[in-house]
Amino acid sequence: MKKFKKVLVANRGEIALRVIRALHEMGIQAVAVYSEVDAAAPHVVAADEAFPLGGATAAESYLNMDKLLSVAKAAGVDAVHPGYGFLSENPDFSRVLEEAGITFIGPRPRAMELMAEKTVARQVMADAGVPVVPGMKEPLKDGQAAAEAAEAIGYPVLLKAAAGGGGKGMRAVQGPGEIVAAYEAAAREAQKAFGNPAIYLEKLIQRPRHIEIQVLADEHGNVVHLFERECSVQRRHQKVVEETPAQNLPREVRDRMGEVACKAASAVQYRSAGTVEFLVDKDYNFYFLEMNTRLQVEHPVTELVTGVDLVRAMVRIAQGERLWFKQSDLQQRGHAIEARVYAEDPANNFLPAPGRLDVYVPPKGPGVRMDDGVRQGLEVSRYYDPMIGKLIAYGADRSQSIARMKAALDTFAIGPVRHNLDFLAAVMQNPEFIAGEYDTGILDRMHYEESGISPDEAAAAVAAWLFDRPGEKQAQGVSRWRAAQMFHIAFSKKVL
Repeated sequence: MKKFKKVLVANRGEIALRVIRALHEMGIQAVAVYSEVDAAAPHVVAADEAFPLGGATAAESYLNMDKLLSVAKAAGVDAVHPGYGFLSENPDFSRVLEEAGITFIGPRPRAMELMAEKTVARQVMADAGVPVVPGMKEPLKDGQAAAEAAEAIGYPVLLKAAAGGGGKGMRAVQGPGEIVAAYEAAAREAQKAFGNPAIYLEKLIQRPRHIEIQVLADEHGNVVHLFERECSVQRRHQKVVEETPAQNLPREVRDRMGEVACKAASAVQYRSAGTVEFLVDKDYNFYFLEMNTRLQVEHPVTELVTGVDLVRAMVRIAQGERLWFKQSDLQQRGHAIEARVYAEDPANNFLPAPGRLDVYVPPKGPGVRMDDGVRQGLEVSRYYDPMIGKLIAYGADRSQSIARMKAALDTFAIGPVRHNLDFLAAVMQNPEFIAGEYDTGILDRMHYEESGISPDEAAAAVAAWLFDRPGEKQAQGVSRWRAAQMFHIAFSKKVL
């Protein structure tokens, strides 16, 4: 079994800092890389060595395999941890490293390839006995083929990019009059996002829940699951809040999903940490959605509830270790919620709002964890995703974790950049979320236009906030985020 002495972290921001901390705990030296705009970033300071990649964009820096390989060789590293995003699911990067005698801390290239192409992944899973949503086995040729397939399956249907996820190249279609235009729009978006216009079609599950299972697998064929994460609080198919354990999910369904996820991992001879994602309908039927062959953004909630450090586990598995626990050794203790904190403007369609963090004071307290990669005085760059960090609250039960999350959001100070803290606070106070009875449409239903509030009522709510009238605020029953959103829409309608 090999033992790593030095590892390159091929990423930036909070995940780079997270991996560096885990490496240091293991007595492993960490090597960082940085673009021009990240020269003073915390992950650069925390590393034992740091190398410039040049450029400001991701293409010039964190996505440049030649530069990263040169750094890995110059630094004399044993392995590379890719974090998530960038090159974390790129099989070519893994192969290039392995050819240079450097270990890729992640799955084998073949597993990444099988799961990257969604139609191939569906077929592999179906052959392995994993339930999949009824749909196409091959990408569609054109809009007419989409129309014919939709008629055969039955509306409503969902068009999806074959080469990627994250909501890009995805369109829900309710009837035949929309299908051709929706196909063409989805193909254009898929081409722009993934360089591949291939689109496939599947049955649309009405008001689904998005529940995923964390798996760990070693190179000796051992696979375990670390239970589920509820990821149904989404905006434009992007996760915003995650929690574990999932609420209102029968134990037998949870156990079955875990078994199926392990079967899915075994089917592609998986190694390392990975996540099998499912859609769950109102009758608790679940269907394979995709497999993410990397560490997930929301991994901290699983770590807090199971006590397993997933980054350390990835490193140990990459060194050739056998899994050091069995499925029966794992259990869920307590409850954890993660909220993604962004530099964005919720009142203006959540547009990114990069800028200087003149004020940045993250919350502290029992059960509060903040995974970030920024500090006061630094810029949230326009060149990358505007996520500032991840706020995680852990409690003995769900009510305590929600209470701790509310308190943490209330004491979090960010300025002058716009942010989504008030929006996240509104989610924590949403009746559906509090009851644990929600689906992927929860954020759409939070919009005031769909709640029966008229523009006049919106104006009154905004006035209550602007002129600090506590009684009226309470009567209107809106949060600061909601009031700001109302102001933006009411102003655009010339109500204000």
